[in-house]
Amino acid sequence: MLIFLMKRIAAGVVLIFAVATLTFFLMSVGGTDPARNILGEGATEAQVAAKSAELGLDQPILVRYGEWLTHAVQGDFGRSWFTNEPVIDSLANKFPVSLSIVVTAIILTAIVSAVLGVTAAVRRGWVDRFVQFFAIFGFALPNFWVALVLVSVFAVSLRLLPATGYTPIATDPAAWALGLVLPVLALVTGTIASTAQQVRGATIDVLRQDYVRTLRSRGVSKSSLLFRHVLRNAAPPALTVLSLQFVGLLGGAIIIEKVFALPGIGSLAVSSTISGDLPPILGLVVGMVVLVVLVNLLIDLATGWLNPKARLS
Repeated sequence: MLIFLMKRIAAGVVLIFAVATLTFFLMSVGGTDPARNILGEGATEAQVAAKSAELGLDQPILVRYGEWLTHAVQGDFGRSWFTNEPVIDSLANKFPVSLSIVVTAIILTAIVSAVLGVTAAVRRGWVDRFVQFFAIFGFALPNFWVALVLVSVFAVSLRLLPATGYTPIATDPAAWALGLVLPVLALVTGTIASTAQQVRGATIDVLRQDYVRTLRSRGVSKSSLLFRHVLRNAAPPALTVLSLQFVGLLGGAIIIEKVFALPGIGSLAVSSTISGDLPPILGLVVGMVVLVVLVNLLIDLATGWLNPKARLS
């Protein structure tokens, strides 16, 4: 298991390095002039040149990359070129907002999709047809459209939930939970639908295995067969799909945060990309890739525990 874990960690480190490097060079060779954006169109060429030298943009790209990488491995991602705020402070303020949405959404997705998928696989009939219809219908709905409908119904018409804003959990847990209801529901509609379908398929495949029929013939109870044998073998494919859903939820959260005016990484990503503010963009990319690597590492460990054969692959 230790070798299995070390291989996954090494692959994650390589992925973080590769994505950060690619992002740095793609953003650096783009057509955006950060110095001009900071000073405005009325600035002279001399002022723009002086600002570029202050930001280090007059240096060769490999020199700039080496300086950034040297500081980044020490946990220093620099300061925003526009606000002069340390990137670490920006991420520390905004990542908890996005993580609270995404983590809540992925937990809700795991629970609801497992219940729907297993029920459809075991009961079949109209329950199975309903889950398949829900999977197709829910997957086809765009997250931002669902968000607008939820705001119109539950916030504007019924006035049951807040339409915008975010309250930290330390300030008011109840207000924090109420503020997450609509964003989370907007995010999980599609993920629950697709994940439930995957759980259904994996469970049906396991139920058709010879050892399941053998256990049934020996008089093993339905509950013991389902929870001790079927779910354990159906879980790895479902966990893999769930890890992919986490990546999709991170991307979807950026759009949902704009709809609900949440101070998460969405606003920082959009504003930094438009203005060409490289330090926050690199910090966001590294932070998001680290999250994805950690989630995939946890999924790999869970899969290796459920299926020892996976540790040998």
